[in-house]
Order: sequence, then C-alpha cells, then structure tokens
Amino acid sequence: MQIQAIYYQLTTSLAIRHSVWYYLTVNRQDGIANNTSMNSELIAVIMAAGKSTRMKSSTPKALHRICGKEITRHVIDACVQAEIHRVIVVVGYDAGRVMQGLGTDVEYVSQTEQLGTGHAVMQVAPLLTNPNAAVVVLPGDAPLIRPETLKLLIENHKSSGAAATLVTTEMDDPGSYGRIVRFGNGTVDRIVEARDAAPEQKAIKEVGTSMYAFRAGALVDSLKSLRTDNAQKEYYLTDVVGALSSSGNLVDAMVIEDSSEVMGINTRIELAEAAAAMRERILRELMLSGVTIVDPNTTYVEVDVFIGRDTVIHPCTIIERGSRIGEHCSIGPFVRLSKATVGNNSVVDLATYQEAGGETTCRH
Repeated sequence: MQIQAIYYQLTTSLAIRHSVWYYLTVNRQDGIANNTSMNSELIAVIMAAGKSTRMKSSTPKALHRICGKEITRHVIDACVQAEIHRVIVVVGYDAGRVMQGLGTDVEYVSQTEQLGTGHAVMQVAPLLTNPNAAVVVLPGDAPLIRPETLKLLIENHKSSGAAATLVTTEMDDPGSYGRIVRFGNGTVDRIVEARDAAPEQKAIKEVGTSMYAFRAGALVDSLKSLRTDNAQKEYYLTDVVGALSSSGNLVDAMVIEDSSEVMGINTRIELAEAAAAMRERILRELMLSGVTIVDPNTTYVEVDVFIGRDTVIHPCTIIERGSRIGEHCSIGPFVRLSKATVGNNSVVDLATYQEAGGETTCRH
C-alpha cells in the first residue's frame, strides 16, 4: 500500500486561497489505482472533516464504531456496494488518524479550516474535471444509508436530467434539519437552514438530509456563488440548491419514507440510537435467512458475521465482526464470540471465544 500526496493550490472566486492536500491512494495488492481521469462518470464525496465537539471525545467522530465498523466506513462501503468506484473523503480534524482508520482504498482531500459543508466540497472541486460526471455528496456520519437507496438516487438523478437531486424525508419534529421549500409545480426552490428559517418555514415537515447527487459542472460553477452571510458565517452546501434553481436549473428531490436511514450522529445518544437501528436491521436479516434469535433485545450481532440456517442464538449473546457460525448450532446464553469460527452442530454456552494470534481461544 502506498499513499502519494499531490499538492494543490486552489484560489476561489471568493478571493480565499486554500492549501489543499489531495491524497491519491494506490492499492498495490490488487494492482488497482483509483482513476482520476475524465472518464470517471460516477463519484462519491463524503464529508468527514469535523471534530464534533458534542461527542465529547478525543476520537474523531468518523472513527467511532457502530456494530464493529467505523461510522464513516459504513458510508464508504455503501457507496462501493452501490457501484460508486471512485470515493473521495474530505478530512480535517486529526486527518492522519482518520485516513489510517478508514483505509487506503479511497482518495482523501484535506479541509484545513472547517468553514462549512460548502467549503468542504470546494476542496474537491479541482478533482471534478468531467463536467458531465454524477457526483454523490454524503455526510460521513450517516452510517445507516443503504446501497439500494444510493442506486435509486443515481438512477433518478440521471433519468430526470436535473442539475441536482436531493434526498429528503419527512419528520414530525424536524428540529435542526434544513427545510425544503418547493415551487408550486413540486420542484425544489431552495433549502433553508433551521437557524435561518422564518416561523412559517420552520413548520415545513420535509427536510434535507445532506445527501445529494449533482451534475459536476453545475456543482463546481455554483460553488463560486456561495457566501457566508448566514447565522453560522459558513459556506452552506445547501445554498448551492438555491443558486442552481434561481439560475433556471432543474432541482429534483427523492423522498424516502424511512427517516432513520438518513439520521446523522452528533452525540453519544445518537450514536446509541443508530447502533440500535443497525442491530435491528442485522437481526432481522438473520431471522429472515433462517436463524432463530430467541430474544432480539439482548442479542448483539455486528456486521460481517455469518450464521448458518437453523442455528439458535440464545439471550445475552454478543457475536462480533468476523465471526463465522455454521448450521444447526446452539449459541448462548451468556456467550461472546470475537472473530470465532464455529462448526456445524456445535453447542456454545457460558463462554468467551476470541481469536488470538491466528488461533481461537476459549475462556469459561
């Protein structure tokens, strides 16, 4: 594995000079390099530069784990499974640690100053050299996004011919989410941030999710119009939507019913809520595949776990990432498996199994 750093000097029309480090990752194990040529038609940009002071942690938010995997790694993997093969992650706070934690199969761009979501995407603009490419922009703290949703977003965006397509959802209590303002014909006019919204706008239930698909050329052009005359004194990516709409471009929206899929994480409470939602998803998939979960409320199964059909998982069981369990097994109660391999027709209870130095150890 090797990381090559290429230095870019970006001067925007806002007369702000930014020093940008762009990291092109080369995977030498399989000989595949991330392609930065103009032939790239589908690109994901994941925003993961913030510190998130509300997490009250020395660990960058991107690296907090949910069900055995880093928050932002969940987003990266969803992109890959949606067949977006060029993924660019914008890093900032503790960038070196974040890059090490997320892996070497993506590209990294540094946002040395955190001046808003629009500013984060500005750092990627020099790499968006194909104006006709579709650019999917995602927050790095939304680990529940499904690959199927990203595929649908891309399909809708390409088929409509829109300059931008938003992922939106409806919430009974929209809170701090930006409100979607539509024209009479149903197309999107603009997004109003909650801090800047008038009372009648705050009553709108449809909200933005910080998930978009853009036509690259339209995105790059509209970034030049961003200003900081707002409550946060930041460059809002949401303002790109209004800029595109006001200049006559079509802005579309895709409404999803499951708002939990697009929930962001800013506190430990939201971290626990997202983990609970993901565990429920994992357990449901296992049960539908033929595994009995006696008590889902006390069963914790992480991602990348295989369990064969007709296996029964008893209460108070933890099965961690990388574990493999065969068919017709009985696991639990009071069992923890970590990267363990359990053969068919096995019975495991009242024990901890953990891989150590390539071997599986057992502690009763």
